[in-house]
Amino acid sequence: MLWSWLLVPLGLYGLLIAGLWWRQEALLFLPQRLAADHRFNLGPDVVETWVDVPGARLHALHLKLPQPRGVVFYLHGNAGNLQSWFINPDFYRRANIDLFMIDFRGYGKSTGRIQSQAQLLDDTRAAWASVQAQYAGQRRVIYGRSLGTGLAAVLAAEIQPELTVLVSPYQSMLAMAKLHYPFVPSAVLRYPLRTDEVIGRIKTPLLLVHGEVDDLIPAQHSVALKALAPQAELLLLPGVGHGDIQDSKRYLDTLARAYTAP
Repeated sequence: MLWSWLLVPLGLYGLLIAGLWWRQEALLFLPQRLAADHRFNLGPDVVETWVDVPGARLHALHLKLPQPRGVVFYLHGNAGNLQSWFINPDFYRRANIDLFMIDFRGYGKSTGRIQSQAQLLDDTRAAWASVQAQYAGQRRVIYGRSLGTGLAAVLAAEIQPELTVLVSPYQSMLAMAKLHYPFVPSAVLRYPLRTDEVIGRIKTPLLLVHGEVDDLIPAQHSVALKALAPQAELLLLPGVGHGDIQDSKRYLDTLARAYTAP
């Protein structure tokens, strides 16, 4: 009788873990689709472009200025699409720096679906490869926000850009899983995204930004990453959470200075 009572919860737990293994993309990625004929009204200097990757096409927006000082290669968070993320082109116009932003597979107009961490990283590399030649000898900024910070850290460690910006970064998705799903074994996570393992390989300037009252990714993650990358500048924003960083004047002023640095 005792074993019967134990087998029921163990069986349910096993089903839960199996479901998390096979369906974790639905927890990590919250894409919103856009119609194929959707139009962006962002000005004539913002062009739509495509990046072909195995099994899919990634949609991107590219702010192209006449004589830019360089480019910000922007990897956005886990929800929405380019319509909700490409929201402040005037900020980049004033800084005289181009902005290139992709939608991941299944987001916006991008086709396909995300299936693995390796695929996601390869898509990021392909997107960067599609524009890097245009900015040879100029200022290259790899920018990641929330989910995109883990991807940005890997790319920055590989190319050593003039500046890397990680906004609301996580130490790893393993650490995030332990925070929000402590009952789930780490082996179940197919997207570990170990920022803590790669950030020390970024040898060029690095800016970490975090809201002090972020209740999704606590600011302690940025503090811990700063300890692994001594050259990093850490900006903690009092009273700022996870989704309102873009409204902080101090954040925008810091970015403007970083983008226009010699």
